[in-house]
Amino acid sequence: MSHAPLGLDPALWQVLACPCAAHGELIADEAAKTLTCKVCGLAFPVRDGIPVMLMNEAVKPGQA
Repeated sequence: MSHAPLGLDPALWQVLACPCAAHGELIADEAAKTLTCKVCGLAFPVRDGIPVMLMNEAVKPGQA
């Protein structure tokens, strides 16, 4: 069985993309518990193994 970061289901991890117009690939940050878009830089939280892929929940680059 393959493993996905942040406790995500491996099948879900394979299809996840940023909801921005570019639909960029995501990078997992285990320490911050976020998924960050390689294209736009938005970081989306992962709560209890569930990615919150809502634009109003995203953190813009440079914000904390």
